[in-house]
Amino acid sequence: MTTTAPDVRKTPGKKRGGKVIGSTGLYIATGVAALLFLVPFYLIVRNALMTDPEITGENWKWFPTDIQWGNFAEPFNDETVDFGRALWNSWVVAILHTTGILLICSLAGYGLARIPYKHANKIFYMVLVTLMIPTAVTFVPSFVLVSSLGWVDTYRGLIIPALFSGFTCFLFRQYFLGFPKELEEAARVDGLSYWGAYWRVVVPNSLNFFAAMATITFISGWNSFLWPLVIGQDPSSWTIQVALSSYMTNQTVNYHLIFAATAISILPLLLVFLFLQRWLVQGIAQTGIKG
Repeated sequence: MTTTAPDVRKTPGKKRGGKVIGSTGLYIATGVAALLFLVPFYLIVRNALMTDPEITGENWKWFPTDIQWGNFAEPFNDETVDFGRALWNSWVVAILHTTGILLICSLAGYGLARIPYKHANKIFYMVLVTLMIPTAVTFVPSFVLVSSLGWVDTYRGLIIPALFSGFTCFLFRQYFLGFPKELEEAARVDGLSYWGAYWRVVVPNSLNFFAAMATITFISGWNSFLWPLVIGQDPSSWTIQVALSSYMTNQTVNYHLIFAATAISILPLLLVFLFLQRWLVQGIAQTGIKG
């Protein structure tokens, strides 16, 4: 006597139902995550439009009773902190920092990935070793060097010491290792040097990755606090992060002023992200050029 096993094969309807349930769960999880990420932005805008008694009151309010649009003008009218100057300093530092990092680290990564040299691997390992050195170890020697050069309270002191990143160099090297060699070989046949192949072939076909690195580097430069705090000793050389910290002292905490200034300070980051969003997503997902 023999028995037949029941047919447990899934029907197309069940497969489609499983996909729908999976997609719905994914959308719900993504929505919840998006809401969690938006909570800090909501709190910043909410508090920036309120008065101090409303912010610190016992009764929670989702929205201000009377919107205080004048709070956004208050940081620029504050005589103790030159907020406009701090914004300008942050723009200069972040833009030059991003430009220098992209140029230097991309050239270093391209050289390590493409230019044949018997010590290339040794140099690459030395770059990786710098990632293992804590920032606190190099902070004091860097300050002593910058101070001896007379770069305190200058853009040079704020920008030049941070113009190389071992991690960014590593990312560029790994990206260029996956770049199609056929394109570079064609450029070499046409008589281009390594620099010509890099500038006229590699860079135009790697804009997505460059945009991703530019966004990350710009945000890092804009949010930098400790080094600008030490180098920018004069208020005229403060960056936006140092200026924000000055609103909180041992004696007073001006809540609405802090949140209004914070809301203004994150606008450039939002603009950069929105402008480079498409290239940022493609650059992170892309590890090379297909074809």
